[in-house]
Amino acid sequence: MSSTAGLILTCKAAVAWEAGKPLIIQDVEVAPPQAMEVRIKIKYTSLCRTDLYFWESKGQTPLFPRIFGHEAAGVVESVGEGVSDLEVGDHVLPVFTGECGDCRHCRFSINGEPVNHFLGTSTFSEYTVVHSGCVAKINPLAPLDKVCILSCGVSTGLGATLNVAKPERGSSVAVFGLGAVGLAAAEGARIAGASRIIGVDRSSKRFEEAKKFGVTDFVNTSEHDRPIQEVIAEMTNGGVDRSVECTGNIDNMISAFECVHDGWGVAVLVGVPSKDAVFMTKPINVLNERTLKGTFFGNYKPRTDLPSVVDMYMNKQLELEKFITHRIPFSEINKAFEYMVKGEGLRCIISMED
Repeated sequence: MSSTAGLILTCKAAVAWEAGKPLIIQDVEVAPPQAMEVRIKIKYTSLCRTDLYFWESKGQTPLFPRIFGHEAAGVVESVGEGVSDLEVGDHVLPVFTGECGDCRHCRFSINGEPVNHFLGTSTFSEYTVVHSGCVAKINPLAPLDKVCILSCGVSTGLGATLNVAKPERGSSVAVFGLGAVGLAAAEGARIAGASRIIGVDRSSKRFEEAKKFGVTDFVNTSEHDRPIQEVIAEMTNGGVDRSVECTGNIDNMISAFECVHDGWGVAVLVGVPSKDAVFMTKPINVLNERTLKGTFFGNYKPRTDLPSVVDMYMNKQLELEKFITHRIPFSEINKAFEYMVKGEGLRCIISMED
């Protein structure tokens, strides 16, 4: 048992007090884990666009003060009553979605006043409390400063392709949006053996980097005055075999569906649209045997499936290094927000111990 088990821990956390304002690193109290919970010492975390979205208060009614963060890797510090599949010292990935169906919230406070959690994980803190159902135990030999990015964006895109779109070897795949999630979808297509991977984005500066992920062709949406689905259909003699949409833009979603080949094409929606967006297409596009699917976290079950995704990296099948474009110490966490706001890089690894 850990020497700190059952105790309230005081540690550093990056606290957001206002929407869009720099995070403040300060002491917080972290309660011990209760029944079916674990307390994790976060080693590395990274910034996902979802953090940025809620930090800017675009996602819901503003909720502050708050500790953001949900892509991370760490080590179990202590476990609560009833936890049998995790123990002190286990290397783990905390995940925003669990398999238990009964997730509890992280519990933080500053001078006794509660601080709001984020997605049940709040990894921008040296310690965090997470329900055991949202914790995936992984290979202890896996480098935490790399596999931490598997707890959200990369797994979402990778799984969208491998688990949902399921392209066959030699097939064609179109990926809409070449951010980290989209490039992870392209990586999945590369791993599956797709012979043609078409990257669709409005920024040409992303195209060169996308080649590292297997992308073979590029379509800049801003350079065409006709529907992109028509451009892709013309490029591919009727349409691609699979498409994966990672932007959440409703026009891209429609294009992703309509650009797949009739008779067998499958389109997968990953990006989250605005709540008022309406998906519209002609019924004939469905009658002609195109298939539309959606996915959440790439259809991965965290505790069951993430260990095998980590093994894909350890076996050199999945390449994670090319997603990591910046590294910073925890004391400079606000730089990660600056990079993302400017559209610079893919994933910024934040070391909690530097």
